Amino acid sequence: MTGTRRHLTHDDLAPLARAATGRALAGVDRLRGGTKKGVYRLTLDDGTTVVAYVWSPDEDYWDAGPADPRDPFSAGSGPDVFTAAHDRLIAAGVRTPRLLYADTTRDAVVVEDLRGGSLEEALERDPVAGRAALERFADELATLHAQEGPALGKVGLVDNGGTSSASSAVRRVTEGALRDIEQVAARDTRIAVVREELEESLRRLGAAVRPRARHTLVHGELGPDHVLLDDRGRPALIDIEGLMYFDAEWEHVFLRLRFHERYDVLRAPARDLDEDRLRLYRLALHLSLVAGPLRLIEGDFPNPEWMREIAEYNLVRVLELVRR
Repeated sequence: MTGTRRHLTHDDLAPLARAATGRALAGVDRLRGGTKKGVYRLTLDDGTTVVAYVWSPDEDYWDAGPADPRDPFSAGSGPDVFTAAHDRLIAAGVRTPRLLYADTTRDAVVVEDLRGGSLEEALERDPVAGRAALERFADELATLHAQEGPALGKVGLVDNGGTSSASSAVRRVTEGALRDIEQVAARDTRIAVVREELEESLRRLGAAVRPRARHTLVHGELGPDHVLLDDRGRPALIDIEGLMYFDAEWEHVFLRLRFHERYDVLRAPARDLDEDRLRLYRLALHLSLVAGPLRLIEGDFPNPEWMREIAEYNLVRVLELVRR
């Protein structure tokens, strides 16, 4: 996207607040959010608050164009994708901010405002209380992963009878990782030097995975910053647009990466996870977290140093894995 990005103002959001709540908008705060949508806390004229998610070109720093809903890893965006994910989580008994209003004409939804902070903040603020919240999150995670779907793919696609473009999770991950290698090799000589070795490793790891028919409900990007706490301390999942039926191993390599030593609380029994899948997905995840940030900083993302740090950390992990 070229030119200056325009974030929404009070006047822009007042009609959405009125339609969602029946009340006048008293104040707006733009919150730290993702890279695909704007997140705004709306203060109403009675002092209560709600949160608006808005999808628009000005809020999307990837500038990737229309997403393919048949691709399990496509960028989930828009009220329809969000609503499908929200409804599936509620049906599963998994806490997520309650949907109050969806408006496809404005590409926006309004949800309840959870003011208990993130699980990440709780863990940093008070290790004892944070540990209790983490254990409650482990229970939510077990509930999430107890759900299965009839086929691979985004919940909105599969639950409505659609078919994914990916023939298997392993094939989709492997093909995506090979594309990531190509893109990163063009941007960093360290990967270019080991490109053939990396490609060979990926194909070997993929070939070692045995077929499996089970498709587990997974969030896809569950870090401690994607979990909020409600007023009773119950964890609630946010940034849910990527919700899909996939391999639980994909979720667990991400959890392990983001929670570090605290992952032990979230670890699934060894009998429930396939070590061959974990090895493949670990390498693929690190590759994706190099390729994605390097693409993002070629645009006008406002915090490029943060993305460079993510890319560098994961590039080092890639080199460690390929040299084993």
